[in-house]
Amino acid sequence: MATQRKKAAKKAKKEPRLAPDPYKLNPWFLVRNSKVHGKGCFARKDIPKGTRISEYVGDRITWAESDKRYEGYDVNDNHTFLFIVDRKTVIDGGVGGNDARYINHSCAENCESTVEKGRVYIDAIKDIKKGEELGYDYQIGRDKNDPPNVDEIYACRCGAPKCRGTMLWPAKRPKPKKKKKVAKKAAKKAGKKAGKKAAKKAGKKAGKKAKKAAKKRSAR
Repeated sequence: MATQRKKAAKKAKKEPRLAPDPYKLNPWFLVRNSKVHGKGCFARKDIPKGTRISEYVGDRITWAESDKRYEGYDVNDNHTFLFIVDRKTVIDGGVGGNDARYINHSCAENCESTVEKGRVYIDAIKDIKKGEELGYDYQIGRDKNDPPNVDEIYACRCGAPKCRGTMLWPAKRPKPKKKKKVAKKAAKKAGKKAGKKAAKKAGKKAGKKAKKAAKKRSAR
């Protein structure tokens, strides 16, 4: 009996979790206004940990297409439905997407996004009570071309006790590499070389003078 249970458990683990039909009314959540940002998704009923809540769908495009599509878009507006799948593909939830696009960022996430075979799913990582807002960590990557006020644009207002204050990751802007130290090292190295050359040159001159002086003495 125990062996049969173990086999059943192993089989259950191997079977992929199925998400509800992304284009039908989601049985797990509903969309309404959120205190965090605009619209949000709230549990219709208790959602057990491990539930595959939804698939994130929309127009699947390349990075180049997404750049072209939102060219001239206000950089100070953080409202976006673009979800990065991999280095080639981006899902634009704003075009042909479903309600999963309204799940807000949260530093105290109760969900997580998972990419499997090029498809994006939202899974519950803890038990979620009825009426609770769903949220996962967006972890929007920083870029060298980010505007100076990028932290202001992507400020987080989830209200979690340990809110890191931003939807970006890493949380703090990486400090630029200090070039001064490199310059100092180069100058120090150059100085040493110059010093050695000068000393060598001075040594040669001194040697020549000493030889001349010795010759004069011997001539006397």
